[in-house]
Amino acid sequence: MDLERHLNDVRVDGYTIFERLLPEASVARIKQALSPYLKREKMGRNDFEGFQSERVYALLAKAPEIAEIIEHPSILALVDEFLTPNYLLSAALAINVHPGETPQRFHTDDMAASPLLARPRAMLGVSTIWAFDDFTENNGATEVIPGSHLWSELREPSEEEAIRVVMPAGSVVVFAGTLYHRGGANTSQTSRLGITPQYCMPWLRQLENMSLAVPPQIAAQYSERVQELLGYSIIDPGFMGFVDGRHPKRLINPDYLGRKHRADLPDS
Repeated sequence: MDLERHLNDVRVDGYTIFERLLPEASVARIKQALSPYLKREKMGRNDFEGFQSERVYALLAKAPEIAEIIEHPSILALVDEFLTPNYLLSAALAINVHPGETPQRFHTDDMAASPLLARPRAMLGVSTIWAFDDFTENNGATEVIPGSHLWSELREPSEEEAIRVVMPAGSVVVFAGTLYHRGGANTSQTSRLGITPQYCMPWLRQLENMSLAVPPQIAAQYSERVQELLGYSIIDPGFMGFVDGRHPKRLINPDYLGRKHRADLPDS
């Protein structure tokens, strides 16, 4: 992986694309794992979610195969450069855009911070969207506005500035949480499946309450890295994230010793 090139793309344009990062076998395996939840029974509840789109939340509680993209080393190597240690998984959801879907409004994934921290600002999160079908010009591919991660609050996004992220299945677009983007309209005859893991600063509240969405008995099946991303971790120094004065890993493994942090919390 040309890490420096991808880092520079994100710094300058706000996004970068890894083409065919996921093998075809992994794409097929993850799609199969999601198939029980994609039966057009629960469509979006509003125009933002998409009345012709299915959204599947709490993915790590439903399809363990998703962990492969959550902790993909190429992606985490990139996120490591933009977020501070012990960053968290803020959201992980599948979005299946069906024919007839209209475009979303332009938005940023860290928009909750806008009332507190004026733009331009350093990114508080990094988002990814993995293609599990080809993203094409007319099937609802994500649209981004290059450079918009550097805009002030005064500048509004417009359709004329947007470009479609066209990429084959198995690819992923990685972008700054401050980048304006949206799901595009699907004017084709087929659906478009994407999965979007999003990462955030360790002190920022996650979009999905991961410790409830993926409780200890389910989190126990995952790697230590995924457990930490879910929130079974602490911020050091400060011991932010403890449970009953102990490291949250104790909820998964009562014998977990961890590291000592403060004299008044010797068993962290």
